[in-house]
Amino acid sequence: MSEVKVNKISPRTNCGTTTLGDSGDTFTIPAGVTITNNGTQTGFGRTGAVDWQTGSIKTATFTASNGEGYFCNTTSSAFTVNLPSSPSAGNIVAVSDYANNFNTNNLTIGRGGSNIEGSASDLVLTISGTAMTFVYVDGTKGWKVVGAGKKQDGQSATYISASGGTITEDGDFKVHTFTGPGTFTVCSVGNVAGGGSSVDYLVIAGGGGGGTPQGGGGGAGGYRESSGAASGCYTRSPLGACVSAVPVSSQAYPIVVGGGGGTTSPGGPVGSNGNTSSALGISSAGGGTATFNCQPSPSGGSGSGAPGGGSSGYPRPGGAGNTPPVSPPQGNAGGACPANFTPNRTGGGGGGATAAGAAAASGCAGNGGTGATSSINGTPTQRAGGGGGGGQAGSAGTASGGGGAGGIVAASGTAGTANTGGGGGGSAPGNCGANGGSGIVVIRYKFQN
Repeated sequence: MSEVKVNKISPRTNCGTTTLGDSGDTFTIPAGVTITNNGTQTGFGRTGAVDWQTGSIKTATFTASNGEGYFCNTTSSAFTVNLPSSPSAGNIVAVSDYANNFNTNNLTIGRGGSNIEGSASDLVLTISGTAMTFVYVDGTKGWKVVGAGKKQDGQSATYISASGGTITEDGDFKVHTFTGPGTFTVCSVGNVAGGGSSVDYLVIAGGGGGGTPQGGGGGAGGYRESSGAASGCYTRSPLGACVSAVPVSSQAYPIVVGGGGGTTSPGGPVGSNGNTSSALGISSAGGGTATFNCQPSPSGGSGSGAPGGGSSGYPRPGGAGNTPPVSPPQGNAGGACPANFTPNRTGGGGGGATAAGAAAASGCAGNGGTGATSSINGTPTQRAGGGGGGGQAGSAGTASGGGGAGGIVAASGTAGTANTGGGGGGSAPGNCGANGGSGIVVIRYKFQN
């Protein structure tokens, strides 16, 4: 075997081409030899690897280049990675979830005019921690996924373990319901594969009591709920949209469930507002308890309805909701009493979680504001409705979501339902206003696959 030893092989002409061997020849590179490429290679194909662009974390829409991998950070907003528009067989692109946020702000893989897995549609990545590699094959299948994984794929699942309240199960999720004060004790937290260490919640305060005479309805207790992203798909109220779950650690969390507001007596005194409920650092304010005659209407989680009666102070606004203010709002205002409707005086409806109380009219007391519906415990339930207004004659205000109906002529209003945070109904002259309903706290998390 002959041997040639040189330090450099160059084309005869500048920028020319040097050919090694003829078609069919074989070149063998012995073990231990290192080949360094400081230029550009063509015709070798790729081995399934990409060059990860660690110096440029992507945060906005861009077009990918063949042979590159990208760390994509969707913390601020969702965006799109467009695949190359004129790919050749063997082209390769990869992406990875930089901040484990694809589940909140999705990453879209734009097809760039070619199919993805045989479909003429973009691909939306919605799972936290996803990494995915695409190789262009041909015009039929287009880009094929040849590698995909998530952080949790390499972990054994561990789950949150906790005690406290009344514990039920809804599929793969545990639900702790507190109808009175207690303690939510976290014994251990979960990892990513087991759903993480966050819990979803519903915290409702006690509803306000109804007023008298011609009393306004009591305001519903403040309503606060998370989005359900941490503990599976269930129907939650609009108030839970985009509200983060609460991360927990191994410790005891005190739970406070507020009682309903007290009654207002004919001619006074005014009853107390509903009481605050709190859990996991989340606090909901009690509903406003309605007053009598010319007294101002108290504010609260939801505000009380304005009273009828008396001869001055019109128009009388209902109490303000979302007091103290939080975002999203925990409740709404009570209904107004716009005029002295002698002799058929009536009161406004108490505010509810998703709607203000209705205003009073001559011979028509205001209806309580609508509550909010959540299936956090596995059963769709409407809670935190405002109490209906009462009146001297005509029709009483109605209520829903645990709020009490108003009383008319010589009748008392109906109390708010326990553990709904519903406002108490307003009463007719000679009767006390009705009590508000007590609140509730519900906590939900994943405990198995």
